[in-house]
Amino acid sequence: MISFELPPNLAELRARVRAFVDEEVLPAEQTILEEDRTRGRATLNALRARARDAGLFVPHLPPEHGGLGLGIMGMCALFREMGRSPVGAACFNCDAPDQGNMDLLLRVASPAIRERWLGPLARGEITSGFSMTEPAPGAGADPSNLRTRATKVDGGWVIEGHKWYTTGGADASFLIVMARTSDDPRTGATMFVVDRHAEGVEHVRDIPVMSPPILAHREAELRYHGVRVTDDAVLGGVGDGFRLAQARLVPARLTHCMRWLGLADRTLALCREYVLTRESFGRTLAHHQMIQKKIADAASGIHAGNLMTIHCASMLERGEAKEARPYSSMAKNHVARLLCQVLDDAIQMHGALGYSEDMPFSLWYRFARAARIADGPDEVHDVVVARDFLRGALTTLV
Repeated sequence: MISFELPPNLAELRARVRAFVDEEVLPAEQTILEEDRTRGRATLNALRARARDAGLFVPHLPPEHGGLGLGIMGMCALFREMGRSPVGAACFNCDAPDQGNMDLLLRVASPAIRERWLGPLARGEITSGFSMTEPAPGAGADPSNLRTRATKVDGGWVIEGHKWYTTGGADASFLIVMARTSDDPRTGATMFVVDRHAEGVEHVRDIPVMSPPILAHREAELRYHGVRVTDDAVLGGVGDGFRLAQARLVPARLTHCMRWLGLADRTLALCREYVLTRESFGRTLAHHQMIQKKIADAASGIHAGNLMTIHCASMLERGEAKEARPYSSMAKNHVARLLCQVLDDAIQMHGALGYSEDMPFSLWYRFARAARIADGPDEVHDVVVARDFLRGALTTLV
């Protein structure tokens, strides 16, 4: 029999995280966002210290790095609570791209790289970036278009290339850079750890985007002009880039999904408060069937997203990473579209108030719209699901 109940220890931990978000993060949310406009971190750092004192900091990392050693299921449960605020994950040092980069360094980095970068990153002393996407005609949704190239030299490599949408790249202390090391379609890419301030790393600009930046989510354009790295800067092995990208992105999609579900849940709770009190045409909005339809669709969509994400997480915990890939695509597409729809409906249900800055929905919507592009656009994930179904890989559906 399948159980959807969390183990008692994880249920208790989730309740603690939820309480911390309610009591500490939400009251400070606006201050953190205002400070971030000038790259201030005083309030965020104070909350991080309190999260550390509460034993809730970097819970995805093993105890020797200050965490709780949670598996992907535990991460999903906690990240959903953190995601109820756009700044929540950052307060626990679990935000993207740092969380995924920590996991990658922990698993495949050389001892020298872990010693130099992982400890400070886990302690929240520095930030990092993941530098893979390139302007056209380089790598985007199709990673085989990778143009940045690393050339072998005595004692290391020289990297030449042009990247953009390196999240947090301007302020990062180090970058994980995907570069081409051969023309083999399967093993032609390698990941390198690069000091952000190394000679030859140029920060061209922060790209103006639809959403105002929230914490580390400033999208940097970077150029690499003959950047030299040593051999121990290689993550995994030479030619492992595409494999490691998938290993990083599949669980990262799930942690994104849970954060997005947390924000969708908070949005729906605000809608409930409003429609139960706002009167229109002689009765509260909650009595109008068209409002009830929006509420029902949102509640059902959030529940479906929870189940899809938990199912995929359970596959990953069983070591079924390859089999989980199409299910992670299903979850990612469903939740990304759901969050945008829930926020759009929230604006509609609140009317002019929802469109104003007096409510947070317009900011959240601009932030959420990237969900349908980041970590693969909707269309690519639809292709993954359809292809795997047609070749019989989605066995749990039939």
